[in-house]
Amino acid sequence: MSCSARLHLPRCRSCARSKVGRISRWIRSGLKRSFLPEAAFYVAASPELGRERLARAAKLTAVVEVSGAFGTGIDYLGCFDRRLEVLSCMPGFRQSVAEVTLAMMLAAGRGLVDQHEAFRRGDEEWIEDRPKSDFTLFGQSVGFVGFGEIARETCRVMAPFGPRVMAYDPWLPEDQAGVPLVGLDQVMAQNRVVVIAASPSNENAHFVGAREFAMMQDGAVVVLISRAHCVDFPAMVAEAATGRITVAVDVFPDEPVPMDDPMRQMRNVILSPHRAAVVLGGRQLIGDMILHDVRAILDGRSERMLKAADPDRIGALIGAQKEIHIAT
Repeated sequence: MSCSARLHLPRCRSCARSKVGRISRWIRSGLKRSFLPEAAFYVAASPELGRERLARAAKLTAVVEVSGAFGTGIDYLGCFDRRLEVLSCMPGFRQSVAEVTLAMMLAAGRGLVDQHEAFRRGDEEWIEDRPKSDFTLFGQSVGFVGFGEIARETCRVMAPFGPRVMAYDPWLPEDQAGVPLVGLDQVMAQNRVVVIAASPSNENAHFVGAREFAMMQDGAVVVLISRAHCVDFPAMVAEAATGRITVAVDVFPDEPVPMDDPMRQMRNVILSPHRAAVVLGGRQLIGDMILHDVRAILDGRSERMLKAADPDRIGALIGAQKEIHIAT
């Protein structure tokens, strides 16, 4: 008997998807009710562990989210009161995202996408330096807005180019950065490439805006790789529309991007449909990190590869998640 017959799915595709969704939620809910009292670890893309469920999870030692952000479905205060660890797989995306960040720098700096499209139109520029838009990454000035795991991994993979790096990160102690920490204005004004890699929080919504984009050098490149939450997106697109800067984007305020969005037609914009972390084998590191940390917890060791929720910062982080709309 086919799966469709057993589940009695309607022929209408949208109706069928809706019914499958309801069945899946019912199954997940039942599984959670059954496993929570005995579970030592709860690993899920979006863990649902409110006060009532947490109370039933008497043997729980750690909660691990594997979507890349601390979600809103966890009773964090309850976890902290019980000294349960709440861990995120955020660091596990660093390799695949850094790889795309480097690719965007190179594609933008060398005009690869623009000239590829020019070939299709028949107006490509043969053996031209194009100094107003093109540049080499060797010895180039690169600034980071936010210097967490992704930014650090990007620095590692672009090290053979010998770039001059600086960063703005008000939450990072200078002795832990490994690169010069400077003000936001300095990062925006003094670098040919600016990578926006800050984690979204209540404090940094749209904090890179029209003023900051106007500071950028002519011919500079913005790579937006963390969350669109951190920038004034219309202001960034408006600055790109002047032709003065190039923008490479993997994340958007609303996903998917509407088909009639003018950004789709802009020659100096490189677009990626939120795929920086999505590649076969690219998430293997997350599994390795989870296994490492589970073993460390069982063995009573303190070292962690996953990111632990900080009681002083978690409120700002989960508050920002409510405003982010990601394609699923």
